[in-house]
Amino acid sequence: MGKLSSITAKQAIRALKRAGFVEDRQKGSHLILIHPMKQVRTVIPVHAGRTIKEPLMRSILKDAELSIEKFIDLL
Repeated sequence: MGKLSSITAKQAIRALKRAGFVEDRQKGSHLILIHPMKQVRTVIPVHAGRTIKEPLMRSILKDAELSIEKFIDLL
């Protein structure tokens, strides 16, 4: 299992879009991304000046059905 460091929401969104996710909608500061083929969704908190810590990033990747290694390659 790889090591995730804190990353910004912008970096996470860019990597998930490379994996095939598209923006579905945004409610407040939370962006909902869906994958049209896999029928999965994940929520990214978009807060200016704050990073997404490792435990939350692991949860996001679990929702997105992506491995840590695959996500790191997409960064």
